[in-house]
Amino acid sequence: MITPVREGSIRGEWVEAGPSSHARGVVLYLHGGGYVACSPASHRPITARLARLTGRRVLALDYRLAPEHRFPAALVDCVAAYRWLLDRGVAPETIALAGDSAGGGLVLATLVRARDEGLRLPASGVCFSPWTDLAATGDSLAGKAGHSGALSPERVAAFAAIYLGDASPQHPHASPLFADLHGLPPLLIQAGAGEFLVDDARRVHARLLAAGGTSTLSIFEDVPHAWQIFDGYIPEARQALRQAATFIEATRSSTGARPTVVASI
Repeated sequence: MITPVREGSIRGEWVEAGPSSHARGVVLYLHGGGYVACSPASHRPITARLARLTGRRVLALDYRLAPEHRFPAALVDCVAAYRWLLDRGVAPETIALAGDSAGGGLVLATLVRARDEGLRLPASGVCFSPWTDLAATGDSLAGKAGHSGALSPERVAAFAAIYLGDASPQHPHASPLFADLHGLPPLLIQAGAGEFLVDDARRVHARLLAAGGTSTLSIFEDVPHAWQIFDGYIPEARQALRQAATFIEATRSSTGARPTVVASI
């Protein structure tokens, strides 16, 4: 069931698999698209499957896009949506954040901003092929550009410039790779071994561990960037979404536990 959300500045849609989802918690989903494209509708293959696999309501946020709304508009909307859930009485220990590509970066940036604003943090976060470094300093950007379908390093640079405007690409709220990552909830990070953002995933995973956090890194072979959106077409998409659902439920039922770190899958 899809229900539009239009309340104040909050725009998006609820995605629910059944009436019992109200009791199990919420996944706040932040879609990818390089901060310039896509919407909750474009990412329903992910949000609908997560709703089914977790038994939770999924709030797919329709955050503002560049170039009309540059940094930090998208992040402001994400933090506002998380605060909106808290204000509506949703317990933070029943909330998970999830997102792909730019949305994966927004998951981390939202957690950092929420922590700095003194908000109670959610139980966990899930990042699918996260874009964490808008400065494009990862070696895999050059070495594996041919393995990411229609995306390219040139488009990454263009999308970053459109989103950032005059802001630094190393601003920690735009590129969470450069943020202080202490005190965040457990994170699951998935990336494809052959995609050019794999170093964004690996490096932020290492930085989370160095900051004393819990991070589970899963590297999938022979998959494109943000392959989870191809659920129903490639088996690895369903496999990845099942792993995400299991992680979300594990962190919900045993808050504070340290999930097993997975090097590859």
